[in-house]
Amino acid sequence: MNKFSLSGKRALITGGTRGLGQAIAKAFIENGAEVIITGRTQEGLDASITQLGNQCRGALLNVDDLESIEPFVHETEKKYGSIDILVNNAGINQKKEIPDVTDEDYARIILTNQQAVFALTREMTKRMLPRKTGCIIMISSMASQYGIPKVIAYTASKAAVEGMTKAMAVELSPFGIRVNCIAPGFIETDMSSKALNSDPERKQKVLSRTPMAKLGKPEDIGNAAVFLSSDAASFITGIVLPVDGGNSIGF
Repeated sequence: MNKFSLSGKRALITGGTRGLGQAIAKAFIENGAEVIITGRTQEGLDASITQLGNQCRGALLNVDDLESIEPFVHETEKKYGSIDILVNNAGINQKKEIPDVTDEDYARIILTNQQAVFALTREMTKRMLPRKTGCIIMISSMASQYGIPKVIAYTASKAAVEGMTKAMAVELSPFGIRVNCIAPGFIETDMSSKALNSDPERKQKVLSRTPMAKLGKPEDIGNAAVFLSSDAASFITGIVLPVDGGNSIGF
């Protein structure tokens, strides 16, 4: 038996229609999992499902609507069956200097990146506990590893996600539910490439402090998520795994 295989597993990935979420979905499917991705528009879901193939299902979800999360989980498991793996990938960012960040700005980031992550994880936990098995993957950021200017709300939300990872792992792991977190470094997505290519000085700074001297690929995050979700990682819980080419230890 291949302990790295996800064959027979069913995964729910939030924000799976693009970027890292879609890369994680692709890696899961390539390793045998059935995947349910969430998105805010049917158009985005349909486009992703076309790319990912018939092992992928789509489900509309606005994670900011906290009251919708419990019925969403109920209906999703009723329709597709028990969910073995939850990947909390959906998130938003905002670049503003601290004096310009309004209370509404801050609350919006915290709602999406922190409160919604907790609410969905809580509802999935209620279903995993009786089954005494489950895997939860959080997605953090280099912003939680060290200070990055102009992303104060995002940094706070991701630091909270890392704290939740550890607290949840301690509480849930005795019941067969593992909780881990991935902290992506600078990954070559459409959005990051556009931002860095328009700011050569920042791009050079990123590369100069990355020992591997390159940006990561979305599939690097997907492969890390596959490993942490597989039986090969059965004795791993509560970790925050940087996937960053060494950026977080670079000088």
